[in-house]
Amino acid sequence: MGTVLAKEPTKPRNFGTLPHDQKTEKHNDCSRENGHSTYSDRESNALPRTPPVAESEPVNWQRVKARVDKVHVDGLIRTKDDIVKAQVTELFKAKDFQDVLVQADRVRGKLEALDCFKNIGIYIDTSNGPDATPDGVEVTFTVREMRRLTGSINTMVGNNEGSLLIGAGAPNIFGRGERLRMEYSYSNKKSSSLNISAVKPFVDSWLHKVLTATVFSTVSDLPWSSYKQNDTGFLLDLALNPGDGTSLKHNFQYEGAYRHISTSKQGSFLVREQSGPSLKSALRHICSMDRRDNAIFPTVGSLVQFTTEVAGLGGNIGFVKHDFVMQSNWSPNELATFQLGFQSGLLRGISNDMQISICDNFFLGGPLNLRGFGMRGCGPRHEGDFIGGDIYWALALHLYTPLPFRPGRNSFGDNFRLHSFINGGNLSKLSFKFDGDYKDNLKIFTQDVRCTTGVGIAMKLGNMARIELNVIMPLLFVRSDLLQQFQFGIGLHYL
Repeated sequence: MGTVLAKEPTKPRNFGTLPHDQKTEKHNDCSRENGHSTYSDRESNALPRTPPVAESEPVNWQRVKARVDKVHVDGLIRTKDDIVKAQVTELFKAKDFQDVLVQADRVRGKLEALDCFKNIGIYIDTSNGPDATPDGVEVTFTVREMRRLTGSINTMVGNNEGSLLIGAGAPNIFGRGERLRMEYSYSNKKSSSLNISAVKPFVDSWLHKVLTATVFSTVSDLPWSSYKQNDTGFLLDLALNPGDGTSLKHNFQYEGAYRHISTSKQGSFLVREQSGPSLKSALRHICSMDRRDNAIFPTVGSLVQFTTEVAGLGGNIGFVKHDFVMQSNWSPNELATFQLGFQSGLLRGISNDMQISICDNFFLGGPLNLRGFGMRGCGPRHEGDFIGGDIYWALALHLYTPLPFRPGRNSFGDNFRLHSFINGGNLSKLSFKFDGDYKDNLKIFTQDVRCTTGVGIAMKLGNMARIELNVIMPLLFVRSDLLQQFQFGIGLHYL
């Protein structure tokens, strides 16, 4: 993140925090010289200047009239003017000084999202020159472009596994945010992946489209089901993030993958009969709306995500798959946060001539899923192997509190939370009936329901992942389930 500095010709002021945005509409043009781009507002009507505010009075910046006359961007070398102009245009919508601060911070976030710059700074000054308006200000962004080639060696966390990640990239290849990225990872569970991605953003419209093409090869070891899976394929993703303030995002994807399943000698017959190659060709739509104030330890806001996948456009795999995720957070005070999470999914075949592989099924259980059960530790089982199901639901209610006596408050201690929870859910294979008798369809909610309760401590790793250490007591379970009283989990997504 860059810095935000505001300055005046005479006495500097503290301009406060950055609140939420507001919108109006104006026109602008730009000029560029020696890496310095200037975007100016050409509208002539100026807002009247408000009387000076007494030093002893609290300042309400919504009452301080201001408009942006010019926007300067210093440090441009390879980056083209049109893509930068598309990001800074909304600054000319500001009506008052608070709006200027809000819009400037939003523009900085959009510039960072381009992955073209680092160390972005913002300076706000009163407008000078013959074209200056009485309440005009000039906003200057100082940027430093990334190198043509980058490399990194990092650690990465997934769903209860850690990986070594080696990456190399070429950012901003043609000056409009295009980038090429290669990543290789190897996990402590002998899983590996190689991804080569080409990204092209189209951010000159309100949809903020980003097109990503990825060639991938992954190897996954799944001992709970006695098989290894090797996938090689191609993924095309078009992401739409409308800039209308709704936090609504869409991802339209096409995936073509050659998959090979190899089973261990101890694998059950049902798993071994699915070994061998398969070809999957699928379309996928992901619709999400995230209004949480934090992805790991949210205190307010909600998340809703719905995924639909249709396979069968080619190859021998065919199904329709729906997956729903919901999370809601409520904090009556700073010492308590209630969180309600819900997940569900449904998998159905589309043709008797096409297969549904075991790797397409839903699985339930794990420290960040249905706590108190092992990885894939509940649901249908055959000769010791968990084979998954075609319908599931899971529900969790949490109570989060800070550490006792608040050690490290406003610093490292804020990365920890105590939490108590109750989890419930079920996974099954059901044959739906549509003849008026729906009792069998409701068995997923009444028969063999699993439920656990427990307490633990959670830790945030940046804004990327979380670690949990829990003590759990099972309340409802089935004899074939795999239970864990003490459980350690690390991952990105959790219930």
